[in-house]
This record gives sequence, C-alpha cells and structure tokens, in this order.
Amino acid sequence: MSLGTDTPTPQASRVRRFGPTQRWVHRTTAALMGVCVVTAACLYVPQFAELVGRRELVVRVHEWAGLALPVPVLVGLASRAFRADLRFLNRFGPHDRVWLRAALRRDKRPGSRPAGKFNAGQKVYAAWIAGATLVMLGTGLLMWFTHLTPIQWRTSATFVHDWLALTVGIVLGGHIGMALGDPEARRGLRTGKVSREWAEREHPLWRP
Repeated sequence: MSLGTDTPTPQASRVRRFGPTQRWVHRTTAALMGVCVVTAACLYVPQFAELVGRRELVVRVHEWAGLALPVPVLVGLASRAFRADLRFLNRFGPHDRVWLRAALRRDKRPGSRPAGKFNAGQKVYAAWIAGATLVMLGTGLLMWFTHLTPIQWRTSATFVHDWLALTVGIVLGGHIGMALGDPEARRGLRTGKVSREWAEREHPLWRP
C-alpha cells in the first residue's frame, strides 16, 4: 500500500532555522566564551587556582581566547545568511515591545508574546553580550599592555573588567538555563532545523 502524496512526512514537518555558518559561529563563540569564563574562574577563585596551578599558562590562554572571541562573528560576515540574521537581531518592532511587556508580566498565554525569527529577549541578549564583549576586549587590552597607559587607566580598566566579567557569567548562566529548558531551540542550533509546530508557537511572525 503506497502512501498518498498529501501525507506529511517527518522531514516536511521541519523547517530550516539556521545554516552551517550560523551554527559554526555560535558553537565557536560559545567555546571561546567558555574558555574565557573557566580561565577567569581559575584566576580569581582561590580554590580553582589551587586545583589548576600554572597561573602563567592560564593567563595566556585567557588572553588569547579573549582576543579570538570576535573572530567567529567577523568570519561569519562573509555569509549572506549570517548577515541577514544580524539584521533581524538588530531590528526592534512594535511586536518586540509587546513581547517584553508580556515577559515582564510573566504572561505565557498563547499569542501574548509575538516574535519573528528572534524574540525580543534574544535580541536584547545579543545586543548586550556583543557590547559586553567589546568592553571586555578593550579593558583587557589596557590591562595587557601595561606600559602603554597610565596607572589610572589600568586601575579603572581592571575594575570594569572584573565586575563586568562577573555580570557576564551570571547572564550566561541564565542563557544556558533557558536553553536547557527548550530542547527544540537547542535542536535548531545543533541540526539547523526545528519542528513547524514549535516555530508557529514560539515565533508566529517568522516566515521561514
């Protein structure tokens, strides 16, 4: 018995969300950010420092991982699909304000959080982490090349770098926690495809 042509297949019920470039940029950036966070913890938490030792090596790994952090995004700019996603992330519309108000009220009713390919929370997170990365890179360079700047600059840079690093760690923890609570979103970053039902429910304004 043959199946009718109108019978939906598992492949047909899935839509492409990310291409190879977007997934590579995300994975590489996540790996470099993870190295920065782990090495920072080994530098500032005495218990971790005692376990790892070799502080000079940890410092060098931290510095080079931090310098390499913007590289995946810069390489990804060669992809038209990646540039299109950046434009989506950089645009806020009236529906994004509706989404944010619903999120603040913890309103989870269907239709209360309209979103395109990226919701307002993802846009805010992307903008914040991009700005924080640039600030961390700038302050890190001031701390690295100590002979090029006066001591007041280095002291200020150290203060900003350390406290912003703590904030980045907290925000990343929240980001990872939300990702763990949404297996379909993780599948989209892993395979590039998500279920059509999930896309229509979580991103009703998105037209793949």
